[in-house]
Amino acid sequence: MKHSMHDWIANLIAAPKKRAMPILSFPCISLMDISVEQLTADASLQAQGMKMVADRTPACAAVSMMDLSVEAEAFGAKAQFLPGEVPTVKDVLARSMEEAQALNVPAVGAGRTGKYVQAIHEACQLITDRPVFAGIIGPYSLAGRLMGVSDIMMDCYEEPETVHTVLQKATDFLIAYAQAYKEAGAQGIVMAEPLSGLLSPALAEEFSEPYVRAIAQAVRSNDFLVIYHNCGNNTPFMLESILRTQCDGYHFGDAVNMAEIVSKIPTDVLVMGNVSPSTQFLFGTPESMRECTLQLMKDCCSQHPNFVVSSGCDIPPLSPWKNIDAFFAAVEEYYDNKQ
Repeated sequence: MKHSMHDWIANLIAAPKKRAMPILSFPCISLMDISVEQLTADASLQAQGMKMVADRTPACAAVSMMDLSVEAEAFGAKAQFLPGEVPTVKDVLARSMEEAQALNVPAVGAGRTGKYVQAIHEACQLITDRPVFAGIIGPYSLAGRLMGVSDIMMDCYEEPETVHTVLQKATDFLIAYAQAYKEAGAQGIVMAEPLSGLLSPALAEEFSEPYVRAIAQAVRSNDFLVIYHNCGNNTPFMLESILRTQCDGYHFGDAVNMAEIVSKIPTDVLVMGNVSPSTQFLFGTPESMRECTLQLMKDCCSQHPNFVVSSGCDIPPLSPWKNIDAFFAAVEEYYDNKQ
């Protein structure tokens, strides 16, 4: 059954007590006693892992594996797996305009993309008490993996048409990929565009904003949301451009002052962030997690009903569950103390 996701946002903003929405998926490996590589290779394991996380936590939504290698792998890049870490890619496929023009847009299903779509289909059958969101990479961040992170930064100045050529192909694929998730039953996507957070506002306006907006316009509907994520430290200077992408919600990393960010966003727009994935979830303690989460909520929640506390990015695979549990306990404590 399809539900109005615009109503879901409105109800979440209006709720006096809000459930957190961390980007939480990969830590299921410790609950399942499997590796990241095993998880990312098997649709059913992914769905089961999402279900285990949903059963253990009171998160307001379930979010799939935020594997930012899978789309580049579909284009032909090789994924690299290191123990306990999310996959990365190690190939550069488009070093020149000739290579950019020759780059083929893959069909959804290439590489592991079919497994990820199937995982969402299965997760939607298992998780029925909250929305299920799929994770995808953003267009500039995908182009950076296809061209090389350092190279694309230089090419924005020296070879802008090459960058735009790759960006258009990345966007075409991501629209089809997001549509496949929609057809599989997802209620939305969380689109991670972290690499654009390294750009100047002018470059972000040219090389990220229009492509993110094109994806959002192509797939957004009453029953399918697009939530934009950027954990770069330049996001305060890019905020007007980010809001022009016309996404349904915005998620920010721990490199920014969350209170300052949320104060600049309209009150009917959902804003999420930004407990540190590394400092707190991975390397913190339950005590430091409690203190950090409570302080963030004190800074943001009372004045901004459109703020929902979250992790600042994808929670690392080896994050101790005692820290994750402490995060949710702190959220509960904050609202209990307000009553």
